[in-house]
Amino acid sequence: MQIRIRNWFLFLGMAIFAGAAVAQAPGEAGGRAQFAGMERVAGTVVSIAGDAVTVKAEDGTVYQVTTTVNTRLIKGQAQIKVADLKAGDGAMALGNLDAPNKTMHAALVMVTDAETLKKARENLGKTYISGKVTAIDIDNLKMTVTRPDGVSQTIGFDETTSFKRGGRMARGMGMGGANAGNVTATAPTEGGESITLADIKVGDNVVGTGSVKNGVFVPGQLNLVMARAGRGESGARTAGTVQHPTTPQQPQQ
Repeated sequence: MQIRIRNWFLFLGMAIFAGAAVAQAPGEAGGRAQFAGMERVAGTVVSIAGDAVTVKAEDGTVYQVTTTVNTRLIKGQAQIKVADLKAGDGAMALGNLDAPNKTMHAALVMVTDAETLKKARENLGKTYISGKVTAIDIDNLKMTVTRPDGVSQTIGFDETTSFKRGGRMARGMGMGGANAGNVTATAPTEGGESITLADIKVGDNVVGTGSVKNGVFVPGQLNLVMARAGRGESGARTAGTVQHPTTPQQPQQ
């Protein structure tokens, strides 16, 4: 089973902390349909008590994620148990959210280990970018993005940069997978519509990978995260993340 990420970043590995990256349902047959449209809670595991997992989002909000025998817990491409979770791990839960009470009944929980989450935080703004566009300077090929960690970062573009609307993460580049924490871990490399910088507006959510050139992060590819109709600006009712509609759209694809 493969885990795909589309705007977490919308944060888990790359999705939990990126937000941007936001996560998409498993890619096996019927997987996307089964989990599509569910609310999401993403953050760091604080504690585990029986079948309940306490998750702290990047904004400090604490959620109680309840699991049952029918909840699927995935780490990389392996199915795990609640007892396998550890404080400090990253977790993105999909299910039914009771926002006023900060609780979720999870159908799916995607997990990344603490070390991968640490790498994701360290690489944000260096090997990948995710967040909301707050300013665009087309004449000077620059854009300011507010990242999931609250940092406002100005990025640049050059002749190597391509722009897309939508798209999905490449197979095997999901949270906790073999490539998690690497440069390509959040790259939305499959599908999507080719666009130009002029098609991106202030307020849009973007995600992409690249490298630092002359002190400025330059994405090789930047994806405009598509919002789903009826799900709000982020495209999904996800708690505790900078919402990106499901793999780059969440990240609509």
